[in-house]
Amino acid sequence: MFRNISLRAWNLRCRRSLSTNAYLPPSTAYTSPSHGCDAATHTTPSDLTLTERRTLESALRVDQAGEIAANYIYQGQLVVLGSDKNLGALIQASPNMWDQEKKHLLVMDELQVQHNIRPTLLSEVAKVAGFGLGVATALMGKEAAMACTEAVETVIGEHYEDQLKELGSFSSKHPSLPLLKDVIKEFRDDELEHLDTAVDHFSQRAPAHALLSTIIGSGCKIAIEVCKRV
Repeated sequence: MFRNISLRAWNLRCRRSLSTNAYLPPSTAYTSPSHGCDAATHTTPSDLTLTERRTLESALRVDQAGEIAANYIYQGQLVVLGSDKNLGALIQASPNMWDQEKKHLLVMDELQVQHNIRPTLLSEVAKVAGFGLGVATALMGKEAAMACTEAVETVIGEHYEDQLKELGSFSSKHPSLPLLKDVIKEFRDDELEHLDTAVDHFSQRAPAHALLSTIIGSGCKIAIEVCKRV
């Protein structure tokens, strides 16, 4: 429902309300209600084809599961490396790494509710697997912990890029879809920033870096495909 406001008028109202502010990331529409536009943040398209609806559902289901796992990876790494002043601060310091992943999860939770999408049945598995991966790589050393971030973010960056292509083919003009694409672009850029940070902190010096990256990357790809369906 658009609350008796035409789409054109609604978009104009939103642009006017945002034009008086400095640049704000698209996710602010979900993290700061005063900046939200109701039609874009509180309704879901009713004119999607069955294929488009399934694409939207699988995308947000996977994205939420991925953000759950990412948060638990960092939690596991901090159990081992939290006393390391440099790495602990890097993971926790705003606006980098874990803080951004926490925001990502918050927004994905909101999107899931907005679009009436059930979470994956593997949410608890994502928590355990993420925490275990974080602990295991941290025990291998700081470079391995960064190699984990590099491998995960490489896959997630590619995954978000694929989602943008899929969403770009939707025929619906519902205002939630442009906002969703902007949020995904924002999160993709955050994840690629994490990748760069990991490389800058010597991820590629990790023991058996190529093998470790392949194992973690392949595991992420399998998890994405499973969560799309379950």
